[in-house]
Amino acid sequence: MTWTELVMAAAPTQGDQPAVSDVRTGEVVSYSAFVRRVTRAAAGLRLQGLKPGDHVIVNVPLGATLPVAVHAVAWAGGVAVLAASGAARFMITQRDYDSAVAEVEQVFSFQPVAGAKPFSELIGDRTVEFGPLAGPAIIDGGRTFRHDTLAGDLRKLASRLVIGKDDVVISAVSEPFKGLRVVDLAMTAGAHVIVAHEPSLIGCRVLAAERRATMVVAPYDLARRLLGDPVLRVVDERAIVSSLGL
Repeated sequence: MTWTELVMAAAPTQGDQPAVSDVRTGEVVSYSAFVRRVTRAAAGLRLQGLKPGDHVIVNVPLGATLPVAVHAVAWAGGVAVLAASGAARFMITQRDYDSAVAEVEQVFSFQPVAGAKPFSELIGDRTVEFGPLAGPAIIDGGRTFRHDTLAGDLRKLASRLVIGKDDVVISAVSEPFKGLRVVDLAMTAGAHVIVAHEPSLIGCRVLAAERRATMVVAPYDLARRLLGDPVLRVVDERAIVSSLGL
């Protein structure tokens, strides 16, 4: 099973249950919507000319749209470059695009941006049925992560940090790659992950109470202060990426 397949594996049973919620925007993406957007956007990227190994800059903040963008690129056979600048075949952005720093053939944006096509235009009736098993998948900070590496690490995380489909996971991490790994891990289990955008200690506790969260992944200082909560399982964000050497 490929990396993206692992993330999508719970969709047949979870269906319209929420997969990713974004506290900042209020957007909620269900499991079925996630699979539909990823597989169809991947087909759209191929129709636009994306070939295996082509780089796609992904300049999207943590939230409900980041995993859609990254997994669509990966499922299409491209390499998602988590950055705001550089040279690549395409670029996927949330709302920012500067042609002076991004040398790309085409830009797709989740929000209206001059010179960019709407990301929604990539989502048609066609789908990509099978994604790549190996090869480069993501570049973050100059480091390349392969499909097989990400899939194998995700399996190890799932066995070590046991999460169930009834869990509600708050992601209080700040870096896109770490945030993506939290989403991957939660979705692999069929859980609901809530992207909290660096909440304070009080903000995290309030959000946990409001959303009836069962687990929180946070930076060391915040995780340390949350320890001792009788309901929340607290995970240091470093545990999510330590097996990747980060």
